[in-house]
Amino acid sequence: MLNEDVPFRYPVSLYLQRIEGNVTLRLFLDADGRVVSDSTRVVQPSGHTALDSAAVAGAAQLRFRPARRAGTPIPVSLLYPVHFRHPDGRMPAGDTL
Repeated sequence: MLNEDVPFRYPVSLYLQRIEGNVTLRLFLDADGRVVSDSTRVVQPSGHTALDSAAVAGAAQLRFRPARRAGTPIPVSLLYPVHFRHPDGRMPAGDTL
């Protein structure tokens, strides 16, 4: 990933309630390392629609170093986890962050 800042925005209403969650996205990247418009899919939802939507919205701003095969940039598909954590929240069961 080439982004200096993470583009995911925690939904304010869920942040205030200290609701946390993990979302796993399937991203399709073009040969330039950009997320293909309207291709992002939620593979594993968080259980909160607002968190899932925030993850999908932020994914459009991600930038990656292009994948290469034999030195030639190629499009790829990858799984990308997004973790929404409140600084005062409890660590969810099974979480390793």
